[in-house]
Amino acid sequence: MAVPGFLARERIIAKPGFNRWLIPPAALAVHLCIGQAYATSVYKTALVAHFDTTLTAIGIIFSIAIVMLGLSAAVFGTWVDRNGPRAAMFTSACFWVTGFLVGSLGIYTEQLWLLYLGYGVIGGIGLGIGYISPVSTLIKWFPDRPGLATGMAIMGFGGGALIASPLSRQLMNWYDPGYDPAVAGTTPSGNAVAGLFLTLAALYAVFMLFGAFIVRVPADGWKPAGFDPASIKQKALVTTESVSANNAIKTPQFWLLWIVLFCNVTAGIGILEQAAPMIQDFFRQGESSLVAASTAAGFVGLLSLFNMGGRFVWSSTSDYIGRKPIYMVYLGVGLVLYVLLATVGSTATWVFVVLAAIILSFYGGGFATIPAYLRDLFGTFQVGAIHGRLLTAWSAAGVAGPLIVNSVLDLAEGEPGTLVAGDYRPALFIMVGLLAVGFVANLLVKPVAARWHEPKAATPAPATPEASAVR
Repeated sequence: MAVPGFLARERIIAKPGFNRWLIPPAALAVHLCIGQAYATSVYKTALVAHFDTTLTAIGIIFSIAIVMLGLSAAVFGTWVDRNGPRAAMFTSACFWVTGFLVGSLGIYTEQLWLLYLGYGVIGGIGLGIGYISPVSTLIKWFPDRPGLATGMAIMGFGGGALIASPLSRQLMNWYDPGYDPAVAGTTPSGNAVAGLFLTLAALYAVFMLFGAFIVRVPADGWKPAGFDPASIKQKALVTTESVSANNAIKTPQFWLLWIVLFCNVTAGIGILEQAAPMIQDFFRQGESSLVAASTAAGFVGLLSLFNMGGRFVWSSTSDYIGRKPIYMVYLGVGLVLYVLLATVGSTATWVFVVLAAIILSFYGGGFATIPAYLRDLFGTFQVGAIHGRLLTAWSAAGVAGPLIVNSVLDLAEGEPGTLVAGDYRPALFIMVGLLAVGFVANLLVKPVAARWHEPKAATPAPATPEASAVR
């Protein structure tokens, strides 16, 4: 599929003297916008009342968006690699903004299916393309620190909710003065949410297009000053060869990492999706429901910070200790923390907060580190496309995580927010089992066999003195 000339890859090749540190802000401009997907809980209750439906029916919107994220990333991954980040970011902006516009129309006309189509399907496609659009470009600009580079960008996806949540509350208050975000129990009108969607569409269009038009790709063979590509051969599991996306999915390494990502994400969503009611259920004793709700809201904000910070801190750490060891931490230490959460997490609020915060930092770190892990194993040739296909694990986890937790809670015959800590323990121990499976899968990862490598002619030409001078 051809793209207009102003979006073409050859139009955005960096000239000598370009500063590579301009690329992370371009990636952040997109990821901070699409990270709004984590802020859907802000208006869930309003949509339930507006459509006179159930929380499950509204929650499906998020599940559709995450499924479409993985599917679109897999389908369009090769197209993104071939046409470059500007075309991908521009396309992502078009889908993401259109999703809000169609969703707003669905709210105004009280047609829930339009909300599914808009935010879920169309917006979900924008999510997938936008999520992978800067990944291969960042890895090529930062071959010396791929974990740092991808961590900076994907941190934005985790932090998008930190901006979108308070902004959404204030905008809904503006559109509906009867709604006061500072007063527990008040709910904005459906039309206020529709107005919010229109406003976010305009804001996100500006910021995402800004990122698209400042992004650049390095010239063939470019490398940072002082960086010796041969040095990466000294690191375990890191290759200087290239594997195509079509060949990558035929390797056991790809499917082992699929299992690793699925287990890590499912376990993280297990807490993330139930954070607010969990804190209420674990520590309702002796507190009024109003205080518990206030505490829960602050707790969710703290978890978002650790989710975001983990994406940068742990991914950057992987540049020093390696990708396989850092996943041993995510999965092995995470397994122990889940056991402690299930057994002693309800003994004191600070214990619960510390355990859950570290678990969520591992959840975020797993997202940010996986592109660098793929680069280590498969090279930079089509790493964006490979990453896109691997994100189908996220789609599966987006369905499995809430399904596991909600099914267990349904057996307790109560609504979240009215249960006790013990009702969550079966779900938490299921997550322990999943993390154990992921830990074993990670242990089995080894270098990709030479038969899957691309011929040398298919890989970029060696660096020239002029190209190497680019910064």
